[in-house]
Amino acid sequence: MSPPFLSVIIPVFRDADELRTLLRILCAHCRRDRIEIVVVNGDSADRCLHELRFQYRNVRWVDSPPGRGRQMNEGAHASAASWLMFLHADVRLHHDWLSVIEEADRKPEVVGGAFRFSLPTKRLFARVIEHAVAARVRLFALPYGDQAFFVRRTAFERIGGFAPVPLMEDVDFIRRLAVIGRLWFPDTAVVVSPRRWDKDGWLRRTISNLALLALFFCGVSPNRLARWYQKE
Repeated sequence: MSPPFLSVIIPVFRDADELRTLLRILCAHCRRDRIEIVVVNGDSADRCLHELRFQYRNVRWVDSPPGRGRQMNEGAHASAASWLMFLHADVRLHHDWLSVIEEADRKPEVVGGAFRFSLPTKRLFARVIEHAVAARVRLFALPYGDQAFFVRRTAFERIGGFAPVPLMEDVDFIRRLAVIGRLWFPDTAVVVSPRRWDKDGWLRRTISNLALLALFFCGVSPNRLARWYQKE
């Protein structure tokens, strides 16, 4: 049997509730001969996933040491598709998401890309964040990992996948990917859970994210940033 067109790789770490909803949506609309779903669990002691493993036997389940970059690499190595998409468990896709990647496949110069960022809340501050993210992507070609990166396998392997760092693995990855080919950012949106902003405070979370990015570009190591982030 020929390999699938796309592998949807979902790194999880104690995300059973979010993953349950995501798998229900994905498995209802994914043709198994076309799309492969790979869940990479970063906490082997998490018994909450046992029920999901039994329920979704057509999903490929992979165990990995924790660390999103490491987990996504493990998922890519366990998959066989020509395209890879890295999807956070609390992100929801537009109904037309697959056609976006199919269109990217028809553009030989495109090595990868990401979807448009949106938040499912009526808060005015959420609209400010959405516009700021759109400007960052438009001006600097710099999406974050919660925008569901998609990448050709050949390009992924060429740049060596994600760096095994505890933070900013998505920024590092997309910058290296941009060096070898064109990135494409369609207008099709993904819906990102606002739970981090609700938990930490909208202004505080936004300032923290901007500070982390600025410090990273100033040369502060991801290990040091991760320690600061965990304290926050």
